[in-house]
Amino acid sequence: MLNDPAVIESLLRKPGRWAVVGLSNNPLRPAVGVARYLKDSLGKQIVPVSLKGDDVHGEKGYTRLADVPGHIDVVDCFVNSSRVGDVVDQAIDIGAGAVWLQLGVIDHAAVERAEAAGLDVVMDRCPAIEAPRLGL
Repeated sequence: MLNDPAVIESLLRKPGRWAVVGLSNNPLRPAVGVARYLKDSLGKQIVPVSLKGDDVHGEKGYTRLADVPGHIDVVDCFVNSSRVGDVVDQAIDIGAGAVWLQLGVIDHAAVERAEAAGLDVVMDRCPAIEAPRLGL
């Protein structure tokens, strides 16, 4: 079930390594604040992934998910809906545990591919909004 409340709560409560795709050093981008929230308030390890591979919040950045060493629990997608399908396919390829498509990021075909590959999926939600709702 898409946006299953139990999946959302599990992803937010469990310790994890979140690749934040679209996270750069541009302070005007929402990804910067949400990544800080994930790291500081929820205790997630964040991995910035962007076209430039910027290091953000003291964490080494990468230009592609495939270049990130180790397992990624959640791929958090701050990219345009027209580009998120490619990111979801990369998440499937690297064996990520879940994909989280941020507010306004919608791609039903990509969601179907991720679910068929066994990934947990959240779409059109923000962890910085969902976590407080759960009292986290």
